[in-house]
Amino acid sequence: MTELGNRLKEAREANGLSLDDVQILTKIQKRYLTGIEEGNYSSMPGNFYVRAFIKQYAEALSLNPDEIFETYKNEIPASYNEELPQQLSRVKTHKTITEGNSKIFDVLPKILIAVFVIGVASIVYYFVYNHAGSNSNDAASQGNDPVKLFTNEKAEDAKANDKKNDTNKEKENLKQEEKQTPIVETPKQELAGVQSGGNNSTYTLKNADKFVVKLVSKGQTWVSIKNGKGKSFFQGTLSTAPSATDSHTEDLSAESMAAIRIGNAADTEIYVNDEKLEYAVPATANVQNIKIQYVLKNE
Repeated sequence: MTELGNRLKEAREANGLSLDDVQILTKIQKRYLTGIEEGNYSSMPGNFYVRAFIKQYAEALSLNPDEIFETYKNEIPASYNEELPQQLSRVKTHKTITEGNSKIFDVLPKILIAVFVIGVASIVYYFVYNHAGSNSNDAASQGNDPVKLFTNEKAEDAKANDKKNDTNKEKENLKQEEKQTPIVETPKQELAGVQSGGNNSTYTLKNADKFVVKLVSKGQTWVSIKNGKGKSFFQGTLSTAPSATDSHTEDLSAESMAAIRIGNAADTEIYVNDEKLEYAVPATANVQNIKIQYVLKNE
């Protein structure tokens, strides 16, 4: 077992967590967590994932990942020239093919329009040339009006057809782009309980851009808010009595954990980013200790 593995294991046991608990918190398979504690990285997909798993493991234990990487840099494999997953390669290839096809579709309507205009001009020229000298009397009495009218009608029809073709092509291109453009859905915030026992309960907050906690009293209650390192952000009494304060809001977006102690859970509501937290321990247990792990996006 490496020094890094020993430190992570000791921190995990000090928090009263098993490998199964950490698996739930981090979504990292238990066999990879065991490999990290034993210093055995051969079972993992690559150096990139080794570093990512160690970072997520350390944050779950309220350890500083930067300090961990600096202290144990000789034990942690460096991540250079990692190949992108095969899925990304396929997406890139698909994107290249799509861009090529898009350029062809942009040029094709212009070519068709040019061919159509040349054809119309040839037909007009043919009729003008054949009818110009066929009957001088008709030409003298009627002038060139019939020819002009014919030419104008054809030209107007050609313009109308060209405009219609352009509109149809644009609609078709838009349909193709809509089919080829993937729809990326933003995942919803996930606030879930992962462990409870006695008066203690632990939750995780995922897929959230911020971490704002609001405590609301329906009667009178004593509350305190700290981070994972014991730093106090607020403590005091919330009450609905006149001239008293019945709520308190704290922005903990810069923290990875919030430790909340409630003195009267039955009369206290907790909101995380405006989502009401459901007590894992029945609210009849007045004194409750609640921990909320904040898992940053893309980690």
